[in-house]
Amino acid sequence: MKKKDAIYSAELIVDDLADGLPDPTPELSHFDDEGQARMVDVSAKAATLREAVAAAFVELSQAVLDALPHNPKGNPLEIARFAGIQAAKQTSNLIPMCHALALSFVDVQVKLAEGGVAIEATAATVAGTGVEMEAMTAASIAALTVYDMTKALDKGIRIRDVVLVRKSGGKSGAYKRETV
Repeated sequence: MKKKDAIYSAELIVDDLADGLPDPTPELSHFDDEGQARMVDVSAKAATLREAVAAAFVELSQAVLDALPHNPKGNPLEIARFAGIQAAKQTSNLIPMCHALALSFVDVQVKLAEGGVAIEATAATVAGTGVEMEAMTAASIAALTVYDMTKALDKGIRIRDVVLVRKSGGKSGAYKRETV
């Protein structure tokens, strides 16, 4: 980079900061100055509506898809839905630096799709921190439950594409994934 370009870039960054835009070089928040893991203090943050949607996909063979209605353990999709909802409520017990949140809403949709099962989990709260981890945990555990309910038929089941789809609220604002 030429010196002229570096100065211009620095000026743009200063302008962005002056405009109140997010820091262009974010840092990991769960570490103190000495590099030790810590829980982030959110006590000074305003309680605002926070929502997040996460997704996962469980890749299943056609034989497993055909067998789903006949599973002796029950309806795998409905059991996975319940497991995802329960998991969202237990997120802070599973992830050490995650805040315990009073969730105001959790929904998990588990649907048959071409080549497997598509999962979408939504979490919401009014708090000083977001619910991305609750939505991601719900989607992940729902996917693992589909695996558990069908593994007798195929050990090659694949869980993939566990992603944050979108989120709203909080200091960092809205986020929407371009593709899932």
